[in-house]
Amino acid sequence: MSDEQTETGTGWPQPAGPARPAGPAGEPDPRPDAPDPDELSPLVPDGPVDEPEPVERPGEGGQPVEDATVDLSRAVSGEGAAAGVSGDDSSAAPVSAARSRFSAAGVMIAVLLALLGFTLVVQLKTTSADPTLGATRQEDLVRILSDLDARENRLRQDIAALEESQRQLRSGEQGRQAALDEATRRADELGILAGTLPATGPGLTVEFKAGAKPVSATRVLDAVQELRGAGAEAMQISGGDRATVRIIASTYFLDGENGSLVVDGRRLTGPYTITVIGDPATMRTALTIPGGVVASVQGDGGTVTPEEHEAVEVSALHAPIKLEHARPVS
Repeated sequence: MSDEQTETGTGWPQPAGPARPAGPAGEPDPRPDAPDPDELSPLVPDGPVDEPEPVERPGEGGQPVEDATVDLSRAVSGEGAAAGVSGDDSSAAPVSAARSRFSAAGVMIAVLLALLGFTLVVQLKTTSADPTLGATRQEDLVRILSDLDARENRLRQDIAALEESQRQLRSGEQGRQAALDEATRRADELGILAGTLPATGPGLTVEFKAGAKPVSATRVLDAVQELRGAGAEAMQISGGDRATVRIIASTYFLDGENGSLVVDGRRLTGPYTITVIGDPATMRTALTIPGGVVASVQGDGGTVTPEEHEAVEVSALHAPIKLEHARPVS
């Protein structure tokens, strides 16, 4: 090795740079362009530092490969990662499509849940308790229940009577007499309902007295409907002048002059009294129920006085209508 070459440690000599002139120990360099010895550091090289070359490692087949770095942002999951699919643009499209499908499914589920909740709220509101019954007193509820029980018992009795009549009509020799008796009974019932026959039995007398306002035809009609719903079988109405009119299915009520009432074309003056045959307790309950006829007339300043009787008589008759066109179906 010559004096102009230096050892590099790699096995190959390198040409040596210009030698620094040596001077006496502790004396500065006598050259005019020499650097300040204070600025020189044995840890900092004078020239630029070369970057180390990448170290090559043998790969498969003995071929050198460079150091590989993993790009986590391009990694894929699911079937693509299991099959060794790289994170390129071709694999990103199915992932985006799957995310879009999942988002659409989530939106549909949220909409369905919202509709279900709205339906439940509406159903709870529509099936809530009736505010009228909720504000009714306990004794009034007991009377309503008693009224319903009485109606049920009356209907059961009617069913039993009809079944007995059917059995007698099919009994053979007694069928003819049973048919005659049944026809007579039905004729009497229809005569009472049509107002062509008088009737007697337990019932009520209901008196209407006007207050600041006259008793209107609407109030009287409401009372008649309430009594019919409570099982009234025969009714008549009387005025202060003792004029009486039988009440049947076709009876109508109109407001007359000076607070009078017109019933089936006949003028009646107050106070008015309705005589009705039926179960007294049930009909009284129907009239005195909260919000019923009694409360309505009292709201207008009038009074309604129902009185129970063991026996009342409905004697007013309605003139039968002669049928000209209607015929029974044979």
